[in-house]
Amino acid sequence: MHMRKFFTLGLILKVFFLTVFYFIDVAMISSGNSEMNKVLRSEQNPPFAYRITNELSGLYDFHHLQSGIESILARYDIKGASVAVARDGRLVYARGIGYADAGSQVPVEPWHLFRVASISKLITATTVMKMTELNMISLDDRVFGPDGLLNDSAYLHYTDRRYENITVRHLLDHSGGWNRRFGDHMFMPHLIAREMEADLPVQVSDIIQFAMGKRLHFNPGSRRSYSNLGYAILGEVISNVTGIGYEDYVRQTILYPLGIHDMRIGANLEEDSFKNEVKYYEQYNAIRVKSIYDNEETVLKSYGGNDIRTLGAAGGWVASSAELLKLITAIDGKPGVPDILSPGSIELMTNAGPSGGHTIGWAGADRRGNWWRTGSFAGTTAFVMRQNNGLSYAVLFNSSTYRGSSLSGEIIREMRTGLSKVRQWPEHDLFYHIDHPSHFHPDIAELGQGLKAN
Repeated sequence: MHMRKFFTLGLILKVFFLTVFYFIDVAMISSGNSEMNKVLRSEQNPPFAYRITNELSGLYDFHHLQSGIESILARYDIKGASVAVARDGRLVYARGIGYADAGSQVPVEPWHLFRVASISKLITATTVMKMTELNMISLDDRVFGPDGLLNDSAYLHYTDRRYENITVRHLLDHSGGWNRRFGDHMFMPHLIAREMEADLPVQVSDIIQFAMGKRLHFNPGSRRSYSNLGYAILGEVISNVTGIGYEDYVRQTILYPLGIHDMRIGANLEEDSFKNEVKYYEQYNAIRVKSIYDNEETVLKSYGGNDIRTLGAAGGWVASSAELLKLITAIDGKPGVPDILSPGSIELMTNAGPSGGHTIGWAGADRRGNWWRTGSFAGTTAFVMRQNNGLSYAVLFNSSTYRGSSLSGEIIREMRTGLSKVRQWPEHDLFYHIDHPSHFHPDIAELGQGLKAN
């Protein structure tokens, strides 16, 4: 009885202090003080994933699920995975499988960070929808032109007047007017640097100006073509409207209120990775490419060949599977956990229509009420699923394969099989697992003092 009272008091105090910190953050944003925004909240409150270890999920009936993921790892020489499962809004399983660093034989733990690639678009779309609810922007606002959201001088040089018709909605649903017939704007830094006479690595503004120097491929809103550029532009819209920067605004407005403190934009080079970030691996025959920093040096795409920082709003976030799933449970439209978005916003993001397929932020939705989001580029495969039966899951790999995003079909199959064989579901909720800091993994004590890039 005394222990239960102590536990309840501790939980109340924790919620109280988290609330106080949140309103302090909001006040700092309102006052225009940017210094507070630069502080990583993990320095103040260690992320909840630090309190979760593999052992906490090792005593329950998930061995079929684990075996299924292990079979994918073996089939494609994937070094490591992180898997999280929520049921009715409760985190019931969070476990690492394989290695965070294969060379040093470091096993994956639930607190390891992975690049999530295009799942970043779901984070960006959620933020934009929240901004519409706060009346900061409208989905029908024009993005370019003298009256657009991005109307500074850098974006007023275009010959195709159709740029003035692009709206926020067009960027969200990939109908802005670009296709990838001649390549993806976000993956051609050397061409852009030459044409724009810009230094390497090129900036998002360089890429946008490069695109605006060409004609649109189709009329905005007339059809859809998957566009990383569109979401990179949305990142600039968020930065320009809020005045505090894309990443800072997302963390302060979307993530911190949910208790998510360890999601952030990743780094390009291995030496700049976060201390609890996994190492990334490509398939054995991966082709080296020019470094984003140099015209002569060749590197693997996973470390210096792709610009993670510039991808940002389109593909730059890193996360643990547990924290990523916490975001999913807050935008799933289910009654178990209060959503951070209104029912109307969630409906708009997931309204696939009678034939399925048309979504915002999500990669797809079906008529049965299942929503999913994929992410894939060199060194990374990521997948999240929200099922209509109350189950949601996140699966993150630190290796890429020749299958690319199509690997999601095998992930779905193995997860469906493994989850169907769970006979007794845990009653705990690892989202709110409370343990004494001395029980942290030895590396966590140092991480909790301040997670920063090396």
